[in-house]
Amino acid sequence: MYWTALLVAGLFEMLGVLGINFINKYKNWKSIAFMIIMFSISFVLLSYSMNEITMSVAYAIWTGIGAAGSAIMGIIFFKEPATRLRILFIFCIISATIGLKLIT
Repeated sequence: MYWTALLVAGLFEMLGVLGINFINKYKNWKSIAFMIIMFSISFVLLSYSMNEITMSVAYAIWTGIGAAGSAIMGIIFFKEPATRLRILFIFCIISATIGLKLIT
């Protein structure tokens, strides 16, 4: 259950970053509220997962999901460049995240 909470926290982290993008584009209260709600849910789930998962592993995985997921969202939804190096480094983040899960 703690690992599921951590994965979902990472997904809400991605949505929080999406909220930052909305704020930059639209500059309205709905975007701000969306960002605050998404990050709040993410932090609550991260905190819950840390009841069982060590802080260093939980935070690294949470950050990895947020970073890689946000980069992938940028490529898919916002037409950001999908260069070979960018994809390589996203793969490195995902590999490191999976590696941390496997050794824990």
